[in-house]
Amino acid sequence: MKNPVVLFFLLTTVLPLGAAPALPSRANLLSTLERVGDWQLAHPYTKAAATDWTNAAFYTGLVALDEISASPRYREALLKIGEENHWEPGPRIYHADDLCVGQAYLGLYARTKEPRMIAPLRARLDAILAHPSTRSLAFDQAHQDLWAERWSWCDALFMAPPVWARMAEVTGDRRYRDFMISEWKATTDYLYDRGAHLYYRDSRYFDRREPNGAKVFWSRGNGWVIAGLTRVLDALPVGDPARPGLEDQYRQMAGAILAAQQPDGMWRVSLLDPRDYPAKETSGTAFYCYALAWGVNRGLLDRAATLPAVERAWRSLEESITPAGKLTRVQVIAGSPTPFSEDTSMPYGVGAVLLAGRQVYALSE
Repeated sequence: MKNPVVLFFLLTTVLPLGAAPALPSRANLLSTLERVGDWQLAHPYTKAAATDWTNAAFYTGLVALDEISASPRYREALLKIGEENHWEPGPRIYHADDLCVGQAYLGLYARTKEPRMIAPLRARLDAILAHPSTRSLAFDQAHQDLWAERWSWCDALFMAPPVWARMAEVTGDRRYRDFMISEWKATTDYLYDRGAHLYYRDSRYFDRREPNGAKVFWSRGNGWVIAGLTRVLDALPVGDPARPGLEDQYRQMAGAILAAQQPDGMWRVSLLDPRDYPAKETSGTAFYCYALAWGVNRGLLDRAATLPAVERAWRSLEESITPAGKLTRVQVIAGSPTPFSEDTSMPYGVGAVLLAGRQVYALSE
């Protein structure tokens, strides 16, 4: 089978998506990212706890912004959040969503080497290792406390695996890496459609179809996955035996995602049925922009074939940011393709834009 990225390049050579705009200068890009980050900090999402995944995904973007901004305010904001949380993960022991905040703690630890920043998180992982769950991956809405013990929904692959992989990296304890690889494989064997190279959100969608007859592959759900995959790969050493398989999966997903991009640079909430879901959506688009730019930066994707898609995606995201810095067109909390207001903004969407911007910054001259 031909590489899906190559197939996309050939298809778009025959059916062009339109000339891709050039990337902004680094100065302009950083100004945009700081405006977006500042808006979200000034408008905190208080409908969920500070350790909730909705906010935690934003923190991952703040860590990325702190890497390139000369201002101390982003690191100071993250340190304040960590201190107020007492460096604790969310309250549910097994739930992947409650580990996501650990990505920010580990990001800060990489800069400070202060053990207290990751001590409660490491204790949580150790508790899971001591009593790993063997629950079924079948999604059971009526018993959320049971299905959520495993990574039984695709979003979980962003929330938890990067924490396990990064903890293995910073501590040298291979048990964290081994657990992550084992559970990633279990979830992938269950939810990954190896023909489409995309993930079902959970087992409820195996037999569902969109109005056009296509399988239901939710945009942000697959965005969570490929973004989580890039973050896992960043934490694994070059010679790790799991890398070739994960890199191959990354390329497969990238090919499917490239093929689903719309001419305006965005992806629709239903990847395979954009006609019935015509609204532009930024959270999935931002995660794809992030993951594709990351792949170019890491040499895993062909630059000539991929960069135009990244440029179109980034331009579409810029067009969805108000002068004040508010990111719009974010699909609200969901688990499938659903309608949403064009004015909606959510912190996880902002986090995705900051992650994307960090990788685009590395591509810019």
